Amino acid sequence: MTDRRSTPVGYRIEAALADGLGAWILHDDDADLHATWVPEAGMLGASLVHHGDELLWQGAGVGAYAKARTFMGIPFLHPWANRLDHFGYSIGPAEVVLDPASPLLLLDEHGLPIHGVLNASHRWSVLTANAGADGARLVAGLDFNDPALLTVFPFPHRLEMAVRLSGGALEVGIDLTATGETAVPVAFGFHPYLQLRGASRADWEVSFPVRRQALLDHRNLPTGEHQAVAPITGPIGERTWDDCFDVLEHPARFTLSGGGATVQIDFAHGYPVAQIFAPPGQQYVCVEPMTAPVNSLSGSGRAPAWVRPGQRHTATFRIDFQRN
Repeated sequence: MTDRRSTPVGYRIEAALADGLGAWILHDDDADLHATWVPEAGMLGASLVHHGDELLWQGAGVGAYAKARTFMGIPFLHPWANRLDHFGYSIGPAEVVLDPASPLLLLDEHGLPIHGVLNASHRWSVLTANAGADGARLVAGLDFNDPALLTVFPFPHRLEMAVRLSGGALEVGIDLTATGETAVPVAFGFHPYLQLRGASRADWEVSFPVRRQALLDHRNLPTGEHQAVAPITGPIGERTWDDCFDVLEHPARFTLSGGGATVQIDFAHGYPVAQIFAPPGQQYVCVEPMTAPVNSLSGSGRAPAWVRPGQRHTATFRIDFQRN
């Protein structure tokens, strides 16, 4: 299907299909930057093309993500990013027991709940899809008040995700509004799978503005110990990561350079924690904006922020691109 809405200033948005699912393609034609977002698959960022190069690792594709939650692109992780240490958690007034057989849960290689319950969710509704003089913009909303959702996270709230292309950059913002009578803990995040065509990952140059690492055990859960670290710089070489950094420099701007291109990920607002994920044998690096450390709902490390009833929490990250 096609629903083109053009403007005279180089920004467009069009409805499309991605593996048979309803999608929207945002265009910044002046910058030759094009982003595909799929509301029907959990508001997945499915593609980000700059000067003809795909900057998001495609994994097994959108269809596989929608059916089996095999990760790719830029998934949204809510209401917790990364792992919990068991099938339950205790936070504020809530004592939550999770059902290991729940179809809402995604499990890691150790059988632990990981990355929340909205992966590939069909519950998002498109609120705005337009383009104007200031960019192309897509906004979708989700009411987290379904009984099944409240069983795993008993804190009613509403989410709105705003995706915008403007000035050669992608900006993703989340508003979380507490809609019930209780405050809501904030522990969501994103998982961008970034790739740079034209160079092996070993040859990429990185700059990660990290200052403290939360040490993890063999299950990638916090031990409670921390160590001060210097910013990570230089060529990746043989280095790999699956590490949580809970103190960042300000501004928190992460860069990846290789193959004649540079990608900068700016934790613009509301993301005090970064998980860096670059496993062996892959050609991507994930720089994950997180609102709280690993396992924060279970009391590990820094406590998450809370949103009081009727109030709103906002978090934004931005990805910029340039040709070297």
